[in-house]
Amino acid sequence: MPDTKYTTSHEWVRLEGDVATVGITDHAQTALGDVVFVDLPEVGREVGANEACAVVESVKAASDVYAPLAGRVVEANERLSEDPGLVNRDPTGEGWFYKLEIADAAALDELMDEAGYQRFVESQA
Repeated sequence: MPDTKYTTSHEWVRLEGDVATVGITDHAQTALGDVVFVDLPEVGREVGANEACAVVESVKAASDVYAPLAGRVVEANERLSEDPGLVNRDPTGEGWFYKLEIADAAALDELMDEAGYQRFVESQA
């Protein structure tokens, strides 16, 4: 399975070839509570690293979802439109948000690995 990397804004990204799958972390979905709506980016949209490109709404709040890497959106997880709770049930699997054809694979090295992300989350508590 490809390595998963993490951002300080609680997105995860998993690279397969030159396509990165992006979602929010289990920590983020737990903090949000029950997800009731997801606004996904349009396929074909160019996004910059750290650009807000999706929105997740829960019973508690609405939060932006940021692009961990620059690239072009090549797929959006339309299942979330019909079943936003998938984000709560399987945030790092079937609850992914979108896929990016990334501009620079080397930028992935600037993101945290799982151990680094866990330390970051603990430091925020």
